[in-house]
Amino acid sequence: MKHDPNMTIESYRQALLEGEAEPLDWWHMCTAQIEQHEPTVQAWEALTAGPPALPKASQDERPLYGVPVGIKDIIETTSLPTTWGTRGYLSSSGAVVDAAVVTLLKEQGALIMGKTVSTEFAYFTPGKTHNPHDPSRTPGGSSSGSAAAVAAGMVPLAFGTQTAGSIIRPASYCGVFGFKPTFNTLSSDGVKAFAPSLDTVGWFARHIEDICTTFSALTRAPRITPLNNLAGVRVAVCNLPASLPLSHDVEQALAYAQGRLVEAGAEVVPLALDTRFEALVEYQKVVLAYEAAQSLASEYARYAGQMGPKLVELIQEGQAISYMRYLEARMATDTLQQALSTLFDEQVDVMLAASAPGIAPEGIESTGDPIYNRAWTLLGVPCLNLPLSQGAYGMPIGVQLIANRWQDQRLLQIARTLLRG
Repeated sequence: MKHDPNMTIESYRQALLEGEAEPLDWWHMCTAQIEQHEPTVQAWEALTAGPPALPKASQDERPLYGVPVGIKDIIETTSLPTTWGTRGYLSSSGAVVDAAVVTLLKEQGALIMGKTVSTEFAYFTPGKTHNPHDPSRTPGGSSSGSAAAVAAGMVPLAFGTQTAGSIIRPASYCGVFGFKPTFNTLSSDGVKAFAPSLDTVGWFARHIEDICTTFSALTRAPRITPLNNLAGVRVAVCNLPASLPLSHDVEQALAYAQGRLVEAGAEVVPLALDTRFEALVEYQKVVLAYEAAQSLASEYARYAGQMGPKLVELIQEGQAISYMRYLEARMATDTLQQALSTLFDEQVDVMLAASAPGIAPEGIESTGDPIYNRAWTLLGVPCLNLPLSQGAYGMPIGVQLIANRWQDQRLLQIARTLLRG
């Protein structure tokens, strides 16, 4: 079977059913892409040695049958080492059991291609990965390897996590779809905790159809099919924080996406968020630091001298945050979650927002700023990066669609309708 950049999981599955493809064809195509691009992109921490054994059940029973998948290097696997992005000072030769999401993927027929590069414990200290569109630029973080591997065609699907902006931001920088579902949609069992009330398992793909297929496969939700149009869908443009001026690239990307939505039949409606929502960015920082100091207490006690300075600084900041300050942030977030749900129920179906402050910054010493992701992650709402635009230097720049909690299917259906054809 020839490499087809437009091939989706559904089209591959159909080719398998019709006898036009073999179960390991996609694996071999990805292996060839890795040989070509990995020396420059460096998206992988470890690769599976040779094709894994195929599931015993036939492909018509497993929607991800034969699909190669990348797994972020903070997610436990039995057959591959985990280093948590520590670049050598901490590693495991293999877990006793796979993380829950890895087991679910295997049950659906997916083939684990390898472990993708993560920043140090999924925080800000970068790994070795470069942006496939311009190796002099960051791919974003912390799910840097997963986003870059998908963008470079090395796998059609890769998994990451988001605690601040670690799926949406690298998806924007690398020009791929990135989906952060509603908090706790997928179990984080076997995923290294950083801030447990924020950590969310999500995934990257080059096609919206693959985002949808994967959601249905892992949640057992009905297949997500497009609507005839977006008539009756209410869209509001809403960035948090709203006080920051948008870059020219972001303004253009938002305007283009808004135009596409209107052409598809959606109605753009005004929405003025209560000024209390502006505090969510700072609340997220409080929750992140406080919980990270607890989650990484053992690692910090033993390896503080080898940890990156940004991580050490965050842990020490978290140690200094009082329980009452943490409680204040959590309780305020609960109140604003309820207020946001009311807005969704009464005024709007989805929100359109910036995914990142601009295109991927130059250099790989930083992963960029998650400023436009923090509030939405804290609120636990589903977010989807749409790779619709290019900014300066031809670099990709995305926008995100956001829905109310547990409206993931509706969000994906709107996106699939917008992008079909």
